[in-house]
Amino acid sequence: MKRAEDIEIIPIKVEDDGKIPNHPDFPLLIYKSVFEEGDDIPAILNSNGWSGEWLGSVHPFHHYHSNTHEVLAVKEGHATLQLGGEQGEVVEAEKGDVIILPAGYGHKKIEASDDYANYGAYPSGVMNIAFHLSRPCRLLSHGVH
Repeated sequence: MKRAEDIEIIPIKVEDDGKIPNHPDFPLLIYKSVFEEGDDIPAILNSNGWSGEWLGSVHPFHHYHSNTHEVLAVKEGHATLQLGGEQGEVVEAEKGDVIILPAGYGHKKIEASDDYANYGAYPSGVMNIAFHLSRPCRLLSHGVH
């Protein structure tokens, strides 16, 4: 893992658009190129208070978690994500990047390389969390993302 002083941090703040609330106080944070080849990403996430990890991808539609923060750590490949809902930022997530999504922040995968995979985890391993879809807005149980 890179040293903290060598990591670029990009904050993104997007207002509530009426469908995706985003967080009223906390910005979304993107940490560029945190992980290096050979890093044990789940172990590093766990040692920093993130657990309940899963390996998968981001849904190809806007959604958000109303009751917990989430971390996404890119294990392989790259993806174009829209963060913060329809009015949000379009960003490139690449191998080694970490995205901290405060509760309420929308996220959607626009496209990804065939090998794209990210770990997701939650503070203190919050399991069986709920997420909301932006179309229609209804509560569903969490599954692989």
